[in-house]
Amino acid sequence: MRLLTGASSDDSFRFDVDPLSLTTFGSTVIVEGCDHGRLISWVHAWTVTDGTITQVKEYFNTSLTVTRLGDPSRSAEITTAHCPSVWESSFSSRVGKSVPGLVLAI
Repeated sequence: MRLLTGASSDDSFRFDVDPLSLTTFGSTVIVEGCDHGRLISWVHAWTVTDGTITQVKEYFNTSLTVTRLGDPSRSAEITTAHCPSVWESSFSSRVGKSVPGLVLAI
């Protein structure tokens, strides 16, 4: 916590925050970036309500796919047509290592 708030000056735990892209989907803001020196990729998913960030989800060294949920009440079976991929992280594949993948449904 001290590192995140800037109260700690221990350089061994510092990482560079270099945002590479910013995308919005309604009230959801997706920011992707990296720390080139440590080969760390990160994705933030912020929920914004009335101009204030009300929720933050943070993913490190994880390939993230954002999908928009459809209306499952129209069909008894949910297919990929109901959950189209609207965004995929790009930097995680460039860090030179295998990373887990997650799906964020909005």
